[in-house]
Amino acid sequence: MEINVNGKSYSVEASLDMPLLWVLRDELGITGPKYGCGVAQCGSCTVHVDGEAVRSCQVALGDVQGEITTIEGLGTPEALHAVQAAWIEHQVAQCGYCQSGQIMQAAALIATNNNPTDEEIDDAMSGNLCRCGTYVRMRAAIKTAAQTVREA
Repeated sequence: MEINVNGKSYSVEASLDMPLLWVLRDELGITGPKYGCGVAQCGSCTVHVDGEAVRSCQVALGDVQGEITTIEGLGTPEALHAVQAAWIEHQVAQCGYCQSGQIMQAAALIATNNNPTDEEIDDAMSGNLCRCGTYVRMRAAIKTAAQTVREA
C-alpha cells in the first residue's frame, strides 16, 4: 500500500489491519507517535490524517486515506510550528512522553479555531493524558500559539 507521511510517499508491505501506529514506528521508523494505552484513551499516539487529529493506535492501515502528519512533519528546526514554539516558551514538557500527541492535538485545534476559550481547549485536549499534570502550562501554550496564528 502507498501512504504519504510528512510529505513523503512510502510503499508499505503490511497487513491492512495493522494499526497505523505500528506502521509508522516499526515499518517506517517514525517514532514521534508513542504507544501509551493501545485503546485510544491517552492520546500519546495522536497524528493528523488530512489535518484531523486521530489516534493512530486505533486506525488500521487499510482505513487511512490522505496525508499523514506526525510530530516530525509538523514543523522544522528552522521554522517550528506555532504550537511547538509555544510549548518551548511555556516549558510545558516534563517527562515528555505524551508531548508529541499533545502538540498534534493542539495543532489540530488551532487549525480549526485560532481563538479558543479555556473550555474549548479543555474539551479538545480532554482525550490526551499527561501523567506529569502540565495542563495549566499546556493551556497557556495553546493560547500563545493561537495568538501567534491570529497575528500571522
